[in-house]
Amino acid sequence: MVQGAAAPKIEATARERDRLINIIKTRSFQSGKEVTLASGRSSTYYFNMKPTMLDAEGAYLIATLILDAIDGLNANLIGGLEMGAVPIASAVAAVSQNCGRPIAAFFVRKHPKDHGTRSLLEGLATGESLEGKKVVIVEDVTTTGGSAIKAADAVRAEGAEVVRVVTVIDRQEGAAEAFDAAGLILTPILTLADFKP
Repeated sequence: MVQGAAAPKIEATARERDRLINIIKTRSFQSGKEVTLASGRSSTYYFNMKPTMLDAEGAYLIATLILDAIDGLNANLIGGLEMGAVPIASAVAAVSQNCGRPIAAFFVRKHPKDHGTRSLLEGLATGESLEGKKVVIVEDVTTTGGSAIKAADAVRAEGAEVVRVVTVIDRQEGAAEAFDAAGLILTPILTLADFKP
Protein backbone atom coordinates (compact mmCIF):
# COMPACT_ATOMS: atom_id res chain seq x y z
CA MET A 1 0.00 0.00 0.00
CA VAL A 2 1.31 3.48 -0.87
CA GLN A 3 2.33 5.56 2.15
CA GLY A 4 -0.37 8.11 2.91
CA ALA A 5 -2.87 6.57 0.47
CA ALA A 6 -6.34 5.70 1.68
CA ALA A 7 -6.71 2.00 2.45
CA PRO A 8 -8.99 0.16 0.04
CA LYS A 9 -12.26 -0.92 1.63
CA ILE A 10 -13.16 -4.57 1.23
CA GLU A 11 -16.61 -4.86 -0.29
CA ALA A 12 -17.54 -8.35 -1.32
CA THR A 13 -19.72 -8.66 -4.38
CA ALA A 14 -22.19 -11.25 -5.61
CA ARG A 15 -19.61 -12.10 -8.27
CA GLU A 16 -17.00 -12.98 -5.60
CA ARG A 17 -19.55 -15.06 -3.72
CA ASP A 18 -20.54 -16.92 -6.87
CA ARG A 19 -16.89 -17.50 -7.75
CA LEU A 20 -16.25 -19.00 -4.29
CA ILE A 21 -19.23 -21.33 -4.73
CA ASN A 22 -17.76 -22.52 -8.05
CA ILE A 23 -14.33 -23.12 -6.51
CA ILE A 24 -15.87 -25.09 -3.63
CA LYS A 25 -17.96 -27.17 -6.05
CA THR A 26 -14.84 -27.99 -8.04
CA ARG A 27 -12.34 -28.53 -5.22
CA SER A 28 -14.22 -29.33 -2.00
CA PHE A 29 -17.75 -30.67 -2.49
CA GLN A 30 -19.17 -34.11 -3.16
CA SER A 31 -22.69 -35.49 -3.04
CA GLY A 32 -24.46 -38.81 -3.46
CA LYS A 33 -22.31 -41.07 -1.32
CA GLU A 34 -23.18 -41.29 2.39
CA VAL A 35 -20.35 -40.08 4.65
CA THR A 36 -19.93 -39.59 8.40
CA LEU A 37 -19.33 -35.96 9.39
CA ALA A 38 -17.09 -34.67 12.19
CA SER A 39 -20.26 -34.16 14.25
CA GLY A 40 -20.97 -37.89 14.03
CA ARG A 41 -23.99 -37.36 11.79
CA SER A 42 -24.17 -38.87 8.32
CA SER A 43 -25.00 -37.04 5.12
CA THR A 44 -24.94 -37.41 1.36
CA TYR A 45 -23.47 -33.88 1.10
CA TYR A 46 -19.81 -33.56 2.11
CA PHE A 47 -17.37 -30.64 2.17
CA ASN A 48 -13.61 -31.09 2.51
CA MET A 49 -12.73 -27.41 2.60
CA LYS A 50 -8.95 -27.76 2.81
CA PRO A 51 -8.41 -27.80 -1.00
CA THR A 52 -10.38 -24.53 -1.23
CA MET A 53 -8.92 -22.87 1.89
CA LEU A 54 -5.38 -23.64 0.70
CA ASP A 55 -6.02 -22.52 -2.89
CA ALA A 56 -4.75 -18.98 -3.55
CA GLU A 57 -7.99 -17.64 -5.01
CA GLY A 58 -10.17 -19.65 -2.63
CA ALA A 59 -8.30 -18.31 0.40
CA TYR A 60 -8.49 -14.75 -0.89
CA LEU A 61 -12.23 -14.95 -1.58
CA ILE A 62 -12.98 -16.50 1.82
CA ALA A 63 -10.96 -13.77 3.54
CA THR A 64 -12.61 -11.01 1.50
CA LEU A 65 -16.13 -12.26 2.22
CA ILE A 66 -15.38 -12.67 5.93
CA LEU A 67 -13.88 -9.18 6.21
CA ASP A 68 -17.00 -7.80 4.55
CA ALA A 69 -19.21 -9.76 6.99
CA ILE A 70 -17.40 -8.43 10.07
CA ASP A 71 -17.00 -4.85 8.88
CA GLY A 72 -17.88 -2.45 11.69
CA LEU A 73 -17.38 -4.95 14.55
CA ASN A 74 -13.94 -3.50 15.39
CA ALA A 75 -12.60 -6.96 16.20
CA ASN A 76 -9.02 -7.28 17.44
CA LEU A 77 -8.50 -10.97 16.69
CA ILE A 78 -9.89 -13.73 14.50
CA GLY A 79 -9.48 -17.45 14.98
CA GLY A 80 -11.04 -20.69 16.07
CA LEU A 81 -10.48 -24.35 16.75
CA GLU A 82 -7.66 -26.15 14.97
CA MET A 83 -7.46 -27.30 12.19
CA GLY A 84 -10.24 -25.81 10.09
CA ALA A 85 -9.95 -22.28 11.46
CA VAL A 86 -6.18 -21.96 10.99
CA PRO A 87 -6.00 -21.31 7.22
CA ILE A 88 -9.11 -19.12 7.37
CA ALA A 89 -7.80 -16.90 10.18
CA SER A 90 -4.38 -16.67 8.53
CA ALA A 91 -5.89 -15.59 5.20
CA VAL A 92 -8.12 -13.00 6.88
CA ALA A 93 -5.14 -11.57 8.79
CA ALA A 94 -3.06 -11.24 5.61
CA VAL A 95 -5.82 -9.63 3.54
CA SER A 96 -6.86 -7.33 6.41
CA GLN A 97 -3.37 -5.82 6.53
CA ASN A 98 -3.61 -4.81 2.89
CA CYS A 99 -6.96 -3.09 3.35
CA GLY A 100 -5.76 -1.04 6.31
CA ARG A 101 -7.85 -2.77 8.98
CA PRO A 102 -5.37 -5.30 10.41
CA ILE A 103 -6.85 -8.07 12.52
CA ALA A 104 -4.49 -10.60 14.08
CA ALA A 105 -5.05 -14.35 13.89
CA PHE A 106 -4.90 -17.03 16.58
CA PHE A 107 -6.10 -20.58 17.06
CA VAL A 108 -7.37 -22.76 19.86
CA ARG A 109 -5.82 -26.19 20.28
CA LYS A 110 -8.18 -29.13 20.73
CA HIS A 111 -5.99 -30.18 23.66
CA PRO A 112 -3.30 -28.18 25.50
CA LYS A 113 0.14 -29.10 24.22
CA ASP A 114 2.05 -31.38 26.59
CA HIS A 115 5.29 -29.38 26.52
CA GLY A 116 6.54 -25.79 26.62
CA THR A 117 3.86 -23.37 27.78
CA ARG A 118 1.11 -26.04 27.71
CA SER A 119 -1.07 -23.37 26.16
CA LEU A 120 -4.52 -23.94 24.66
CA LEU A 121 -4.27 -20.71 22.64
CA GLU A 122 -1.65 -20.07 19.95
CA GLY A 123 -0.71 -16.89 18.10
CA LEU A 124 -0.29 -14.48 20.99
CA ALA A 125 3.17 -13.09 21.72
CA THR A 126 4.70 -13.27 25.19
CA GLY A 127 2.87 -10.83 27.41
CA GLU A 128 -0.20 -10.57 25.15
CA SER A 129 -3.59 -11.73 26.36
CA LEU A 130 -7.18 -11.87 25.18
CA GLU A 131 -8.39 -9.89 28.17
CA GLY A 132 -10.82 -7.22 26.97
CA LYS A 133 -10.32 -8.06 23.30
CA LYS A 134 -13.09 -8.36 20.71
CA VAL A 135 -12.79 -11.70 18.96
CA VAL A 136 -14.37 -13.27 15.87
CA ILE A 137 -14.55 -17.07 15.81
CA VAL A 138 -14.34 -18.72 12.38
CA GLU A 139 -14.75 -22.22 11.04
CA ASP A 140 -14.92 -23.86 7.66
CA VAL A 141 -18.10 -25.96 7.88
CA THR A 142 -20.71 -25.80 10.64
CA THR A 143 -23.05 -28.68 11.41
CA THR A 144 -23.94 -28.60 15.12
CA GLY A 145 -21.70 -25.68 16.10
CA GLY A 146 -19.75 -27.69 18.67
CA SER A 147 -16.27 -26.77 17.41
CA ALA A 148 -16.94 -23.04 17.28
CA ILE A 149 -18.65 -23.09 20.68
CA LYS A 150 -15.62 -24.88 22.16
CA ALA A 151 -13.36 -22.17 20.71
CA ALA A 152 -15.67 -19.42 21.97
CA ASP A 153 -15.68 -20.91 25.47
CA ALA A 154 -11.86 -21.00 25.46
CA VAL A 155 -11.48 -17.34 24.49
CA ARG A 156 -14.23 -16.21 26.85
CA ALA A 157 -12.38 -17.98 29.66
CA GLU A 158 -9.40 -15.73 28.82
CA GLY A 159 -11.52 -12.57 29.17
CA ALA A 160 -12.36 -11.91 25.52
CA GLU A 161 -15.71 -10.90 24.08
CA VAL A 162 -16.87 -13.01 21.13
CA VAL A 163 -18.49 -10.48 18.82
CA ARG A 164 -19.41 -12.93 16.03
CA VAL A 165 -19.06 -16.48 14.77
CA VAL A 166 -18.51 -16.68 11.01
CA THR A 167 -18.62 -19.93 9.09
CA VAL A 168 -17.79 -20.41 5.44
CA ILE A 169 -20.61 -22.98 5.09
CA ASP A 170 -23.56 -23.53 7.41
CA ARG A 171 -25.04 -26.97 6.81
CA GLN A 172 -28.29 -25.67 8.39
CA GLU A 173 -28.62 -28.58 10.79
CA GLY A 174 -29.32 -26.75 14.04
CA ALA A 175 -26.12 -24.81 14.66
CA ALA A 176 -27.90 -21.42 14.67
CA GLU A 177 -30.07 -22.57 17.57
CA ALA A 178 -27.03 -23.91 19.45
CA PHE A 179 -25.19 -20.62 19.00
CA ASP A 180 -28.24 -18.67 20.14
CA ALA A 181 -28.40 -20.79 23.30
CA ALA A 182 -24.70 -20.08 23.89
CA GLY A 183 -25.21 -16.34 23.45
CA LEU A 184 -23.37 -16.23 20.11
CA ILE A 185 -24.34 -14.70 16.76
CA LEU A 186 -23.71 -16.83 13.68
CA THR A 187 -23.05 -15.32 10.27
CA PRO A 188 -22.69 -17.85 7.45
CA ILE A 189 -20.96 -16.84 4.22
CA LEU A 190 -22.67 -19.70 2.36
CA THR A 191 -25.17 -22.44 3.25
CA LEU A 192 -25.80 -25.99 2.09
CA ALA A 193 -28.67 -24.61 -0.01
CA ASP A 194 -26.06 -22.93 -2.26
CA PHE A 195 -24.83 -26.40 -3.29
CA LYS A 196 -28.03 -28.39 -3.66
CA PRO A 197 -29.32 -28.87 -7.22
